[in-house]
Amino acid sequence: MKNLLTQISRVLVGGLFIFSGVIKMNDPVGFAFKLEEYFGEDVLNLPFLQPWALHLAVFLVVLEVMLGVFLLLGCFKRFTLWSLAGMMAFFTFLTFYSAYFNKVTDCGCFGDAIPLTPWESFSKDVVLSVLIAVLIWGQTHIRIWLPIRINQAKMAGTLLFCALFTNHVLSHGPVWDFRAYKPGTDVLVAMKSAEELGLEAPKYETYFTLSAPDGSRVEVSGTAYIEEKWYERSDYSIVEDGTYSKKIAEGYEPPIHDFAIVINGEDRTEEFVAAPQVLWLIAYDFSKANMKELERLVGELNIHVQKSSVKVVGMTSSSDEEIAALVAKTGCRFPWAVMDGTALKTVQRSNPGVTLLQDGIVQKHWHFNDAIFLKDSNLVWPE
Repeated sequence: MKNLLTQISRVLVGGLFIFSGVIKMNDPVGFAFKLEEYFGEDVLNLPFLQPWALHLAVFLVVLEVMLGVFLLLGCFKRFTLWSLAGMMAFFTFLTFYSAYFNKVTDCGCFGDAIPLTPWESFSKDVVLSVLIAVLIWGQTHIRIWLPIRINQAKMAGTLLFCALFTNHVLSHGPVWDFRAYKPGTDVLVAMKSAEELGLEAPKYETYFTLSAPDGSRVEVSGTAYIEEKWYERSDYSIVEDGTYSKKIAEGYEPPIHDFAIVINGEDRTEEFVAAPQVLWLIAYDFSKANMKELERLVGELNIHVQKSSVKVVGMTSSSDEEIAALVAKTGCRFPWAVMDGTALKTVQRSNPGVTLLQDGIVQKHWHFNDAIFLKDSNLVWPE
């Protein structure tokens, strides 16, 4: 029985770590964004780690895959088991903290492929922790079952795959696109609310934290606050930083939200979404962008504006002053919209990058390494 439980746990943990690692390896930039959220001042308060988020993301996803392979092969048993235990102890704490304090709404455990709520993430980590405990308990039954040379070849091959695959997606974007703006998405439809689609919307409740006369604190839902007339109790006061909103019933939520193309105070979203052909030049943050490539793309897209009917719009979360400096330097002939940086990171992982829409439907995303619109002074569409 002990051997059977150990082998079942070995396959489940090893397979899940490899699957989870590869899914995040497909989009390490997206995983890095999630780590930046965790390192923020309102979560773990480790802002000094945010500049290293991408490096940590790559390291963690490669480590995750390698630990899964080590476990299945039976190699480096002590290192593997205690590394797995350490990782799960940390992530179980992190997901509980996020769920309990409602800090990060999606852990990013499986990237955008399988979104999990904080409590689902925590439950998954608890189950994995139990399985790893079983592995440590039955570690004498974890044995190498292939010749050493074959194991070495498999480990080397896995590491080479991780290096090549990670380099490819960092240079060209995700191979499998699970984002809200993936090709084939009708943006205007994906922005419609549950009410517009005739569906049931999720329900939220506001919770207030009240300070009692004796110094203790009481948490009251917004409904109870009104029905029980807590507002008439002058000896109770609302604690400002203790008010929060919580989902109490599931429902349809539009996959695309917080997205509006506003230029000089005018909402031009439909114009730059529903046009027959439109190119979005996205550089979510000029201070972190490859400015040489951004200036090149502005120059090439200027010619598109002059010689074709394709609409072009720039999108960034950078300041008006930074946009004005870019326009002055490049002679930019198309407008720029200042937008929500998080939304832009969801659209385009490359900074800068270009997205093509036709009749409101996303057709393709190009990393700046692939977005070359001029060839021998002639306009071309990148393949």
